[in-house]
Amino acid sequence: MRFHQAVAFLPTSEIVALAGASEELGYDGVYLSDHLFNARDLRSRYAYSTSPDGSPYWAKETEWPDPMVLISHLAALTSGIVFTTGIYVAPVRDLVTVAKTVGTAAVLSANRVRLGVGVGWCAEEYAATGQDFHTRGRRLDEMIVALRRLWSGGWVEHHGTYYNIPACQMNPAPTQPVPIYGGGDSDAALRRAAELCDGWLTTGACTPEEASGQLARVRQALARAGRLGSPFDTYLALKVTPSVDVYKGFADEGVTDMLCAPWMSASVSPEDSPESRLKKRMEASERFAEEILEKMDR
Repeated sequence: MRFHQAVAFLPTSEIVALAGASEELGYDGVYLSDHLFNARDLRSRYAYSTSPDGSPYWAKETEWPDPMVLISHLAALTSGIVFTTGIYVAPVRDLVTVAKTVGTAAVLSANRVRLGVGVGWCAEEYAATGQDFHTRGRRLDEMIVALRRLWSGGWVEHHGTYYNIPACQMNPAPTQPVPIYGGGDSDAALRRAAELCDGWLTTGACTPEEASGQLARVRQALARAGRLGSPFDTYLALKVTPSVDVYKGFADEGVTDMLCAPWMSASVSPEDSPESRLKKRMEASERFAEEILEKMDR
């Protein structure tokens, strides 16, 4: 089982610092989220909101650095950890831009990009980029097929329902296939992951009981797609006190990758200086490495 440090909601400077420390501490990867902006007048409802008005739980001042720019920077500071997006809202962008930016990040990182994709929920972002919010699922399905073609090197073309790309070469091209993971727990998202992707990403932290239910649905989707038993990565995040026994149990269930955010357990306050906050979060990440990572059979 691989462990990935999830760094959403952190200031960009802390993401950079934690990524380098994560590699030194033995984490296998860094897990990055994606938004284009925080809308001041937000009408879209966040699917996993606990608020009556459907608003997201993060502050409007939250930083969302572009994942591919950030990966390219982090790749220059590290040598072995992988970078997974969870999720990259691919259909809020046009196909060619996604292919170019992700492909370049894959090249610069020496094939350490793992592209987790989903349709997102924020209609305001789609309106700002001129992409159709209502066809985002169908476009993502086609985009996954087209991306693999555009990254294959040489002269390629794609002619589909939503995208029409004449013969072209997109260089530099990744020297290895970029793994694509489908995120989401809707029936459509599970179908997409099972039929078109190399793995599945959880939508958020859940209890062990909820996680077992999610994994059962993933297996059902894979069975319907005729892929049960084939190589397929599964990313999970647990809402539980970190435990080697719990993690080993889910490894036995076939979970390949575990998301964790030990920095969230650090006791920080608004009065802390930025240096103090980072120090406490580093220490929490180190404790997790000592208590969990060093005791796991990986």
